[in-house]
Amino acid sequence: MARPARFDADQLLDAAVRLAAATGPGGVTMSAVANDVGAPSGSVYHRFPGRPVLLAEVWLRTVERFQEGYFKALDTDVDARQAGRAAARHVVSWSRAHPEEAAVLLYGAGDFGRAHWPKEHVHRAEHGNQRVRTALAALAEALGAKARQDTECVELALIDLPLSLVRRHLRTGEPLPAHAEDLAEECATALLNSLPTNSTSPPPPPAAP
Repeated sequence: MARPARFDADQLLDAAVRLAAATGPGGVTMSAVANDVGAPSGSVYHRFPGRPVLLAEVWLRTVERFQEGYFKALDTDVDARQAGRAAARHVVSWSRAHPEEAAVLLYGAGDFGRAHWPKEHVHRAEHGNQRVRTALAALAEALGAKARQDTECVELALIDLPLSLVRRHLRTGEPLPAHAEDLAEECATALLNSLPTNSTSPPPPPAAP
């Protein structure tokens, strides 16, 4: 009977996330991960054939874990504005619950060597990005946002502003304040409520002759 692997992929990726959060993507090397978990370097190479694959998996696993809850929040079957508020809160609450993974997302895929990823990892990243664009487009449509300025407003409310709130605190090493989720929701609500009236309501019927 084969001996079970002592270090599985998630254990090694957890170590890589810790290293990335502490020292940036440059600190994520095969030997550094092995040292962090007390494994021989061969254990890392057994799971990941090279550093580009390791970096790709660190980035993609982190993004996909974040996106799992984000897509649930964006469920417009409930109410589009409620979904928008929930999505903005999720950015902050997920970051609070997963500070090391949130620190990873302060970087970009390019910082994790996307230019050198195998094709299957690039396709995986593109698929995830397309899912986000599709979900945001569906929410914008549900809100009646059709002009580019209006869709930009939705993206600002549900992505850029909550991320900037998280980024400002994490980059200074400060914990997120207790009111952060409420602040993200309030900002999202204000922006979504600023959409033109004719973007969120059907036009009035023509006047009687």
